[in-house]
Amino acid sequence: MFILDQGARVVVPRTELTYPGHNLKLHQNAADPLKSPVDHVMADLEDACPYEFKGDKSRGVMVEALNSIDFGKKVVTVRPNNLRSEFFRGDMEAVMKQAVDKFHGVIVPKVWGADDVKLVSELLDELEGKYGWKTKVAIEALIERPHALEHAYEIGTASPRMAGLIFGIADYTAELGGDPDLLLDRQNEVFYYEKKAVVTAAKAAGLHAIDNVYLRIWRKDDTPAVVAEVEERLRRKNEGAAAIGMDGTWVIHPQQVKISNESYTPTEQQLEEAKYQLDFYHERGGGSMFDPKTGQMIDEATAKIALMRVSKAYMAGLVKKGIRGLYG
Repeated sequence: MFILDQGARVVVPRTELTYPGHNLKLHQNAADPLKSPVDHVMADLEDACPYEFKGDKSRGVMVEALNSIDFGKKVVTVRPNNLRSEFFRGDMEAVMKQAVDKFHGVIVPKVWGADDVKLVSELLDELEGKYGWKTKVAIEALIERPHALEHAYEIGTASPRMAGLIFGIADYTAELGGDPDLLLDRQNEVFYYEKKAVVTAAKAAGLHAIDNVYLRIWRKDDTPAVVAEVEERLRRKNEGAAAIGMDGTWVIHPQQVKISNESYTPTEQQLEEAKYQLDFYHERGGGSMFDPKTGQMIDEATAKIALMRVSKAYMAGLVKKGIRGLYG
């Protein structure tokens, strides 16, 4: 989860919009609350940025966007090129030097293991101190390699900066040598183990878990039947991922946002249970205790899950800030 505004706001993203970071218009669209009503935006300097734009061209656009565009209450993150790329250090130096306190986190691609996260964390320590940052930049790690999946918990606990783990299905499938068609409508079945492993590692580390993109997009000239089919399959993918514990999903187009947000928004019953658990936990002063009303054990883990649900409900406009800054 992201802890923002000096601890006053907790955000567990239901939707993370990824888009090419070298295109200023796409930054503007991502910031627009009507066009892109997402919880989190991620401007990409890696896979979505063509090689000819890498380096100073894309960094210049990124810095201009971060300094000139109002992203409102959205979590704003940057995805640099991977650690082993010739562009990584320059990407990090540019945004940390020229966009001080203008974004909240970095998404680290192609993570191999915990040492990669430690390297990024140490670099952020250095650059925040060097350029006078007040914001503590968070880290989300992309689990898109089999080796990373096997070490997901170590990655999740490698730095106090860690906010979440994201399953990157495209690169993962490529490393396996799998059928690209499996990225679409059978992914929750075929990649059930991988998704559940990311969820388990994230929750064990106290982080949020974000599901991969759904790559099918309807076009303007598609029939209503085709649009309905694409949207139904998107909903099925997201509701299936939410059922196994994913907190949100990447999206690649604003047309995916409404269904995706709905899929990861707590139900009224879940929200009421979460509010009750938080009240009970705080009234008893924390710890682990038996609740005679429900017959459940309430502890820190229960409270954390409840807080994450309330956070997502807050992003959906179902609750407002109030009691203890959590809900009203």
